[in-house]
Amino acid sequence: MTPRREAGVGSNRTAIRAALTLGSAQREDGAATAEATPPPVTVRRATLGDLPIIVELRIALLRENADHPVYGQLRGDARDRAYDVFGAQLHSTQEVMFLAERDGEVVGILRCVDTPNSPLLDPARYCYVSSVYVRPQARRRGVLKALLRRATDWCRERGLDEMRLHNVPGGSAGAAWSAEGFTVMEEVRRKELGAR
Repeated sequence: MTPRREAGVGSNRTAIRAALTLGSAQREDGAATAEATPPPVTVRRATLGDLPIIVELRIALLRENADHPVYGQLRGDARDRAYDVFGAQLHSTQEVMFLAERDGEVVGILRCVDTPNSPLLDPARYCYVSSVYVRPQARRRGVLKALLRRATDWCRERGLDEMRLHNVPGGSAGAAWSAEGFTVMEEVRRKELGAR
């Protein structure tokens, strides 16, 4: 091979590697083809009409943590109870639930509660973030970021300048929250007393 052809081959390989790095796929014949960019995530405020999907997602979150000593104690009638609990939350003026959608499918949920702090501490109020769930097939695709952007807007609209949340230790959740700027500030401990 001449030096010129070798340079061309090397450039072609470099171009293919770059295309693959940027999210392209390679066909069987070696040519690079662009993968479809995932559709954008939209986030909207949940309404009472969304109650069935809210129940589905929040029960899925609990089931995903079936081995957790608290969240794993799911009642047999949890789904029936959930309609009353989550319906009341949707009616509250102190909280909101956001749903993330991609291609018309709800792929994530996040709940924000305007929470009073101890009267001895600042800030007077903060946003308690709870019930965050992204469907497994939609994870690592910007859904959590989109939900948190909308939650941050809601906080600012209400004059809240701090968010707090609890998460199950271990797994990828802790890393995701750390990547979003949340830091660990306390531990929650549990002790079973047993029957008398």
